[in-house]
Amino acid sequence: MSPPPGRPPAPVTADPWAELAASTPARLALGRAGASLPTREVLKLGLAHAQARDAVHAAADFGALRSGLASLGHASVEVESAAPDRATYLRRPDFGRRLSARSRSLLGGADAAGADICVLVADGLSAAAVDRNALALLGALLPRLAPRSVAPIVLARQGRVALGDEVGTLTGARLTVMLIGERPGLSAADSLGAYLTFGPRVGLTDAARNCVSNIRPGGLVPDAAAGRIAWLVDRALALSLTGVALKDGSGDAALARSPDAPPLAG
Repeated sequence: MSPPPGRPPAPVTADPWAELAASTPARLALGRAGASLPTREVLKLGLAHAQARDAVHAAADFGALRSGLASLGHASVEVESAAPDRATYLRRPDFGRRLSARSRSLLGGADAAGADICVLVADGLSAAAVDRNALALLGALLPRLAPRSVAPIVLARQGRVALGDEVGTLTGARLTVMLIGERPGLSAADSLGAYLTFGPRVGLTDAARNCVSNIRPGGLVPDAAAGRIAWLVDRALALSLTGVALKDGSGDAALARSPDAPPLAG
Protein backbone atom coordinates (compact mmCIF):
# COMPACT_ATOMS: atom_id res chain seq x y z
CA MET A 1 0.00 0.00 0.00
CA SER A 2 1.37 3.42 -0.92
CA PRO A 3 1.68 6.06 1.84
CA PRO A 4 -0.85 8.94 1.74
CA PRO A 5 0.16 11.86 -0.50
CA GLY A 6 2.64 14.16 1.16
CA ARG A 7 3.74 11.56 3.78
CA PRO A 8 7.18 9.90 3.29
CA PRO A 9 7.32 6.11 3.38
CA ALA A 10 8.05 4.54 6.77
CA PRO A 11 11.72 3.67 7.21
CA VAL A 12 12.74 0.03 7.18
CA THR A 13 14.12 -1.00 10.56
CA ALA A 14 16.85 -3.62 10.42
CA ASP A 15 16.34 -6.61 12.71
CA PRO A 16 18.98 -6.18 15.45
CA TRP A 17 19.23 -9.98 15.82
CA ALA A 18 19.79 -10.69 12.12
CA GLU A 19 23.60 -10.77 12.31
CA LEU A 20 23.58 -13.16 15.27
CA ALA A 21 20.89 -15.36 13.72
CA ALA A 22 22.98 -15.71 10.54
CA SER A 23 25.85 -17.26 12.51
CA THR A 24 23.96 -20.02 14.34
CA PRO A 25 21.41 -22.71 13.51
CA ALA A 26 19.58 -21.85 16.75
CA ARG A 27 16.12 -20.39 16.32
CA LEU A 28 16.65 -16.67 16.84
CA ALA A 29 14.83 -13.65 15.39
CA LEU A 30 12.08 -15.73 13.81
CA GLY A 31 9.79 -12.74 13.44
CA ARG A 32 6.03 -12.83 13.76
CA ALA A 33 2.86 -12.57 11.74
CA GLY A 34 0.33 -10.94 14.02
CA ALA A 35 0.49 -12.96 17.25
CA SER A 36 1.92 -16.06 15.55
CA LEU A 37 5.11 -17.29 13.93
CA PRO A 38 5.53 -16.65 10.20
CA THR A 39 4.39 -19.56 8.03
CA ARG A 40 7.93 -20.25 6.80
CA GLU A 41 9.15 -20.74 10.39
CA VAL A 42 6.23 -23.02 11.26
CA LEU A 43 7.11 -25.16 8.23
CA LYS A 44 10.82 -25.23 9.16
CA LEU A 45 9.94 -26.33 12.68
CA GLY A 46 7.70 -29.10 11.35
CA LEU A 47 10.49 -30.31 9.05
CA ALA A 48 13.05 -30.33 11.88
CA HIS A 49 10.67 -32.29 14.10
CA ALA A 50 10.09 -34.85 11.33
CA GLN A 51 13.83 -35.22 10.77
CA ALA A 52 14.37 -35.81 14.49
CA ARG A 53 11.67 -38.49 14.57
CA ASP A 54 13.11 -40.19 11.49
CA ALA A 55 16.58 -40.22 13.05
CA VAL A 56 15.25 -41.91 16.20
CA HIS A 57 13.21 -44.59 14.45
CA ALA A 58 15.44 -45.39 11.46
CA ALA A 59 17.86 -48.33 11.37
CA ALA A 60 21.57 -47.63 10.98
CA ASP A 61 23.20 -49.04 7.83
CA PHE A 62 25.81 -51.22 9.52
CA GLY A 63 26.35 -53.14 6.28
CA ALA A 64 27.77 -50.04 4.63
CA LEU A 65 29.80 -49.24 7.72
CA ARG A 66 31.32 -52.73 7.83
CA SER A 67 32.26 -52.45 4.16
CA GLY A 68 33.84 -49.05 4.78
CA LEU A 69 35.83 -50.37 7.74
CA ALA A 70 36.99 -53.36 5.69
CA SER A 71 38.28 -50.99 3.02
CA LEU A 72 40.29 -49.26 5.74
CA GLY A 73 41.71 -52.61 6.84
CA HIS A 74 39.73 -52.97 10.08
CA ALA A 75 37.71 -56.01 11.12
CA SER A 76 34.32 -55.57 12.77
CA VAL A 77 31.69 -57.65 14.53
CA GLU A 78 27.98 -56.89 14.80
CA VAL A 79 26.04 -57.40 18.05
CA GLU A 80 22.75 -56.30 19.53
CA SER A 81 21.48 -55.28 22.94
CA ALA A 82 18.82 -57.09 24.97
CA ALA A 83 16.15 -54.87 23.33
CA PRO A 84 14.60 -57.08 20.63
CA ASP A 85 13.16 -54.19 18.59
CA ARG A 86 13.13 -50.42 18.34
CA ALA A 87 9.89 -49.94 20.25
CA THR A 88 11.23 -51.91 23.22
CA TYR A 89 14.53 -50.04 23.04
CA LEU A 90 12.76 -46.68 23.33
CA ARG A 91 10.51 -47.82 26.18
CA ARG A 92 13.16 -49.74 28.14
CA PRO A 93 16.51 -47.93 28.26
CA ASP A 94 17.82 -50.61 30.65
CA PHE A 95 17.56 -53.24 27.90
CA GLY A 96 19.82 -51.11 25.69
CA ARG A 97 22.54 -51.20 28.35
CA ARG A 98 23.01 -54.98 28.27
CA LEU A 99 23.85 -57.42 25.50
CA SER A 100 21.60 -60.14 24.16
CA ALA A 101 22.52 -63.72 25.06
CA ARG A 102 23.73 -64.33 21.48
CA SER A 103 25.99 -61.30 21.58
CA ARG A 104 27.47 -62.23 24.95
CA SER A 105 28.35 -65.64 23.57
CA LEU A 106 29.80 -64.10 20.40
CA LEU A 107 32.03 -61.61 22.20
CA GLY A 108 32.98 -64.06 24.92
CA GLY A 109 34.61 -66.22 22.27
CA ALA A 110 36.13 -63.36 20.26
CA ASP A 111 39.87 -63.26 19.74
CA ALA A 112 40.10 -59.73 21.14
CA ALA A 113 40.92 -60.27 24.81
CA GLY A 114 43.62 -58.05 26.22
CA ALA A 115 43.43 -55.19 23.69
CA ASP A 116 44.22 -51.71 24.95
CA ILE A 117 41.14 -50.21 23.30
CA CYS A 118 37.74 -51.47 22.21
CA VAL A 119 35.94 -49.10 19.83
CA LEU A 120 32.17 -49.49 19.55
CA VAL A 121 29.63 -47.86 17.27
CA ALA A 122 26.01 -47.88 18.45
CA ASP A 123 22.95 -46.51 16.70
CA GLY A 124 21.72 -44.89 19.92
CA LEU A 125 19.00 -42.33 19.30
CA SER A 126 20.13 -41.24 15.84
CA ALA A 127 20.82 -43.64 13.00
CA ALA A 128 21.49 -40.60 10.82
CA ALA A 129 24.44 -39.64 13.03
CA VAL A 130 26.04 -43.05 12.52
CA ASP A 131 25.34 -43.22 8.78
CA ARG A 132 26.70 -39.73 8.08
CA ASN A 133 29.61 -39.40 10.50
CA ALA A 134 30.86 -42.69 11.95
CA LEU A 135 33.09 -43.81 9.07
CA ALA A 136 34.67 -40.37 8.64
CA LEU A 137 35.40 -40.20 12.36
CA LEU A 138 36.83 -43.72 12.48
CA GLY A 139 38.96 -43.06 9.42
CA ALA A 140 40.52 -40.08 11.21
CA LEU A 141 40.66 -41.68 14.67
CA LEU A 142 41.99 -45.21 14.19
CA PRO A 143 45.41 -44.17 12.77
CA ARG A 144 45.81 -41.83 15.76
CA LEU A 145 45.37 -44.72 18.20
CA ALA A 146 48.53 -46.50 17.00
CA PRO A 147 50.61 -48.10 18.38
CA ARG A 148 47.95 -49.06 20.93
CA SER A 149 46.26 -52.40 20.26
CA VAL A 150 42.65 -52.05 19.09
CA ALA A 151 40.11 -54.89 19.17
CA PRO A 152 37.84 -55.51 16.15
CA ILE A 153 35.30 -52.69 15.92
CA VAL A 154 32.00 -53.63 17.60
CA LEU A 155 28.81 -52.44 15.88
CA ALA A 156 25.87 -52.53 18.29
CA ARG A 157 22.19 -52.27 17.42
CA GLN A 158 19.72 -50.81 19.93
CA GLY A 159 22.64 -49.74 22.11
CA ARG A 160 22.93 -47.25 24.95
CA VAL A 161 26.17 -45.73 26.24
CA ALA A 162 26.54 -48.20 29.11
CA LEU A 163 26.47 -51.16 26.69
CA GLY A 164 30.18 -50.46 26.25
CA ASP A 165 30.80 -51.52 29.86
CA GLU A 166 29.70 -55.09 29.23
CA VAL A 167 31.42 -55.21 25.84
CA GLY A 168 34.65 -53.93 27.36
CA THR A 169 34.49 -56.54 30.11
CA LEU A 170 33.94 -59.40 27.66
CA THR A 171 36.71 -58.31 25.32
CA GLY A 172 39.14 -57.59 28.15
CA ALA A 173 39.86 -54.09 26.87
CA ARG A 174 41.47 -51.54 29.16
CA LEU A 175 39.47 -48.69 27.62
CA THR A 176 36.27 -48.45 25.60
CA VAL A 177 35.47 -45.70 23.11
CA MET A 178 31.74 -45.70 22.37
CA LEU A 179 30.57 -43.73 19.33
CA ILE A 180 26.80 -43.31 19.50
CA GLY A 181 24.02 -41.35 17.85
CA GLU A 182 22.96 -38.57 20.20
CA ARG A 183 19.38 -37.58 20.97
CA PRO A 184 18.25 -35.40 18.03
CA GLY A 185 17.41 -31.78 18.62
CA LEU A 186 15.48 -29.39 16.45
CA SER A 187 18.68 -27.86 15.09
CA ALA A 188 20.63 -31.10 14.45
CA ALA A 189 19.40 -34.65 14.01
CA ASP A 190 22.76 -36.18 13.02
CA SER A 191 25.03 -35.48 15.97
CA LEU A 192 27.45 -38.23 17.03
CA GLY A 193 28.86 -38.53 20.55
CA ALA A 194 32.00 -40.31 21.81
CA TYR A 195 32.18 -41.73 25.35
CA LEU A 196 35.48 -42.97 26.83
CA THR A 197 35.52 -45.34 29.81
CA PHE A 198 38.66 -46.71 31.45
CA GLY A 199 38.34 -50.08 33.21
CA PRO A 200 34.84 -50.79 31.84
CA ARG A 201 32.57 -52.92 34.01
CA VAL A 202 28.82 -53.24 34.40
CA GLY A 203 27.39 -50.79 36.89
CA LEU A 204 29.54 -47.73 36.16
CA THR A 205 27.85 -44.35 36.02
CA ASP A 206 28.46 -41.53 33.57
CA ALA A 207 30.73 -39.88 36.15
CA ALA A 208 33.32 -42.47 35.09
CA ARG A 209 33.27 -41.35 31.44
CA ASN A 210 34.55 -38.54 29.27
CA CYS A 211 32.35 -37.30 26.45
CA VAL A 212 33.07 -35.53 23.16
CA SER A 213 29.77 -34.49 21.61
CA ASN A 214 28.18 -32.75 18.62
CA ILE A 215 30.44 -34.52 16.11
CA ARG A 216 29.12 -33.61 12.66
CA PRO A 217 30.06 -31.31 9.78
CA GLY A 218 27.96 -28.48 11.26
CA GLY A 219 29.45 -28.92 14.73
CA LEU A 220 32.76 -30.49 15.76
CA VAL A 221 34.05 -31.84 12.45
CA PRO A 222 35.24 -35.50 12.49
CA ASP A 223 38.95 -34.74 12.04
CA ALA A 224 39.01 -32.28 14.95
CA ALA A 225 36.94 -34.68 17.06
CA ALA A 226 39.41 -37.48 16.31
CA GLY A 227 42.26 -35.33 17.60
CA ARG A 228 40.40 -34.58 20.81
CA ILE A 229 39.42 -38.22 21.37
CA ALA A 230 42.96 -39.44 20.70
CA TRP A 231 44.33 -36.96 23.26
CA LEU A 232 41.86 -38.25 25.86
CA VAL A 233 42.73 -41.87 25.01
CA ASP A 234 46.43 -41.21 25.57
CA ARG A 235 45.82 -39.50 28.91
CA ALA A 236 43.31 -42.11 30.05
CA LEU A 237 45.72 -44.99 29.42
CA ALA A 238 48.65 -43.10 30.94
CA LEU A 239 46.75 -42.17 34.11
CA SER A 240 44.48 -45.26 34.28
CA LEU A 241 41.32 -43.19 34.66
CA THR A 242 38.51 -41.41 32.87
CA GLY A 243 35.57 -39.35 34.05
CA VAL A 244 35.44 -36.35 36.34
CA ALA A 245 39.11 -36.76 37.30
CA LEU A 246 40.30 -36.44 33.68
CA LYS A 247 40.00 -32.94 32.26
CA ASP A 248 40.10 -32.33 28.52
CA GLY A 249 43.27 -30.39 27.81
CA SER A 250 43.40 -31.21 24.11
CA GLY A 251 43.01 -27.54 23.23
CA ASP A 252 45.76 -26.25 25.53
CA ALA A 253 48.52 -26.63 22.93
CA ALA A 254 46.49 -24.70 20.35
CA LEU A 255 45.79 -21.90 22.84
CA ALA A 256 49.49 -21.60 23.70
CA ARG A 257 50.64 -21.27 20.07
CA SER A 258 51.43 -18.00 18.36
CA PRO A 259 48.40 -16.37 16.71
CA ASP A 260 50.49 -16.16 13.53
CA ALA A 261 51.14 -19.91 13.42
CA PRO A 262 49.14 -22.04 10.97
CA PRO A 263 46.19 -23.93 12.52
CA LEU A 264 46.66 -27.44 13.84
CA ALA A 265 45.35 -30.28 11.69
CA GLY A 266 43.30 -31.67 14.58
